[in-house]
Amino acid sequence: MNPLFQRLMQSAARLTHRGDLKAATAVIQAALGGKPDMPPARHEPQDEVIDVVAREIAAPVQQPLPDPLPQADPQPQSQPARPAKGRFVAGSYAETAGQRDYKLYIPPGAGERPMPLVVMLHGCTQGADDFAAGTAMNELARAQGFFVLYPEQSQQANPQRCWNWFKHSHQQRGRGEPALLAGMTREVMQGQSIDAARVYVAGLSAGGAMAAILGDAYPDLYAAVGVHSGLATGAAKDLPSAFGAMRSGPQIVVPAAASGIPTIVFHGDADSTVHPGNGGHVIAASVHKEADVEAAQGVAAGGRHYTRELHRAPGGGPVVAEHWVVHGAPHAWSGGSAKGSYTDPQGPDASAEMVRFFLGQLLRPVH
Repeated sequence: MNPLFQRLMQSAARLTHRGDLKAATAVIQAALGGKPDMPPARHEPQDEVIDVVAREIAAPVQQPLPDPLPQADPQPQSQPARPAKGRFVAGSYAETAGQRDYKLYIPPGAGERPMPLVVMLHGCTQGADDFAAGTAMNELARAQGFFVLYPEQSQQANPQRCWNWFKHSHQQRGRGEPALLAGMTREVMQGQSIDAARVYVAGLSAGGAMAAILGDAYPDLYAAVGVHSGLATGAAKDLPSAFGAMRSGPQIVVPAAASGIPTIVFHGDADSTVHPGNGGHVIAASVHKEADVEAAQGVAAGGRHYTRELHRAPGGGPVVAEHWVVHGAPHAWSGGSAKGSYTDPQGPDASAEMVRFFLGQLLRPVH
């Protein structure tokens, strides 16, 4: 066999083993096409060679094969630093109200300074990993520097893994699931370097309804609330009234005094699971009725049209609530990833918009 041809084929085999099929194909074509003057090394980008060799060099080789081709120096110290990905860890919390598992995303640089915390409450049939994948909240947390806590509902507490927002025993401070979730939040805050003035809670569907309850019950803990395709506190007191609110919209009177907690709402107007009118009720329950309202239309990158209302404190004050109505969207997390369940990639990015809204809010003194 022609020695140069043999060297070219050996180089192609190495490239194939490293996963660089494009470069391997080019080398094989050069060998078969009779182009021995074509240097194979040109098809091996320098940074890719260093990266792959640095990972594989750990395996001991008894008899190194002769390598007549020019090679990059495979020294790990020359590899550019990769950005840290953070950690996604499992945990559990228990108290008199019960026990629940959770997942916690810990961002790069945790411990160097206090960082915000976003508590994410999944919808029915979902879990922490599914909800994290669908909302892509961990990716935002890595880029912007905040923790994300994903409590998990148990099938013992609800066969469909729904948060029990519709039961009167789970709608008040110090009782049931609100007490358990608030306690879990505080325990995570104690164990991590978290900015107590920037703790937020958001959720989807049943999780969104529970997020609204937590905001109302613990205004001294959560600085802002995000409700996606959910319902307002008190929209139901039992299972029959829950189905009624979900099917036909809220049937209760708007409270005379708004909670005042900053709130952002997302809801698709084609939602056939939770009536879109519930989104407006969440806003009405949190914002003073004399708030100034500004409305604008837009189109998401995925093609969904939306209407966004900004609610300002009376007299031209700061924005205290946002209401996003996503036209044509179903019961799904707007702008979410297809890696998770109940997502609508065509809509505006609810995760990014909620984080933007949250990080502009600080915990307010409670009188």
